[in-house]
Amino acid sequence: MRTDASDQPWTPATNEIAAQAHSSEEERPGEAAEKPLPLSGIRVVDVGTFLAGPYAASIMGEFGAEVLKVEHPIGGDPMRRFGAPTKRSDATLAWLSEARNKKSVTIDMRRPRGAELFIKLISKSDVLVENFRPGTMEEWGLGWKVLSEANPGLVMLCVSGYGQTGPYRRRPGFAHIAHAIGGLSYLAGFPGETPVVPGTAPLGDYMSSLYGAIGVMLALRHKAKTGYGQVVDIGIYEAVFRQLDELAAAYAMFGKIREREGAGSYVAVPHGHFRTKEGKWVAIACTTDKMFERLAEAMERPELAESGLYGEQRKRLAARGEVNKIVTEWALSLTREQLLERCVAREVPVGKLNSIADIFADEHFKARGNLAEVEENGVGKVVVPNVVPTLSETPGRIANLGPPLGNATYEVMRELLELSAAEITKLRQQRII
Repeated sequence: MRTDASDQPWTPATNEIAAQAHSSEEERPGEAAEKPLPLSGIRVVDVGTFLAGPYAASIMGEFGAEVLKVEHPIGGDPMRRFGAPTKRSDATLAWLSEARNKKSVTIDMRRPRGAELFIKLISKSDVLVENFRPGTMEEWGLGWKVLSEANPGLVMLCVSGYGQTGPYRRRPGFAHIAHAIGGLSYLAGFPGETPVVPGTAPLGDYMSSLYGAIGVMLALRHKAKTGYGQVVDIGIYEAVFRQLDELAAAYAMFGKIREREGAGSYVAVPHGHFRTKEGKWVAIACTTDKMFERLAEAMERPELAESGLYGEQRKRLAARGEVNKIVTEWALSLTREQLLERCVAREVPVGKLNSIADIFADEHFKARGNLAEVEENGVGKVVVPNVVPTLSETPGRIANLGPPLGNATYEVMRELLELSAAEITKLRQQRII
């Protein structure tokens, strides 16, 4: 993302492209449902639980893939009970939001007949998403060797805490642990204090799923050329570690260990969070001398940007405490809206520290259609984050929120696996489905 708007003017041509791509927020979910989407015709089987991995399947579903969520007949995915409850006993708000665009199929894969049905389903599918501990699928007789023999074109996404190889491979993994192992949590917090959780959202689960979705797209491209599938292997900690910019290079070259820096940045100042007059907060980022010059003008103190004071980055870094104190006092003298108005007028990179209430009231979120309101049977209207990214010709869509347990079991067994009604009834009685 560009940080300095003056480096390249916003031209009428780019503005026209944006206008065409985002002509109105109403078109975003509605129009997308009318168009054939990029992954139409791709069938994804998701057998994972919670977020790491299954979120990748949700992304594919947003862009047209048919996603079959295979769950245990008793209880289903534990994420159904994770988060704020709703009127539906089998669905929390987290489930409704993040299991979107899926159909639920119940199969007990650990039983021989269930494993047979699963293999038959895989033979008719393109992608499998799983996030069990490495070796679990093999213990059930459903490892890569068996499944790829049934379907040589299968793309299998395996997301686990530590990946399919290595000494930690069998350890349980969660986002919180991945943040720690991957090096992110060490950086979160203030100098000398206890490292904190880098936000309460499970970032590692989302990041590993994003990398997983990219891996699946690459593997499908390979399949289109060769006819053969492959395994996409990602550890949650790897997705976290990959986000840490120059950390590895700086340690290898200089032995530098970056420590916690609170809301600041070791490479720039002022670059942090500042409280305003009424107790609200803003983020200000001045990563270049030009940006600081603009901030000094917004503060009506242009002399601060002179070379003899703080006009050069090295001088600001050397006087970090002094510079931050000057900006802190200035911010406290203004309301948040006054500060934003001055900074925006001078093209200083600035933004509110938004609570979720702020986000719901934000005009930019509204203009971009970032919040989607979906009517869900048995629950009512549910507001969820909209589809990202936005494609100008084939934008994704939300067809449904997290499905009721087993809502597509009969359909899949009868139409896709071609079982008789009597066979389906027997399987239900045996609790295999």
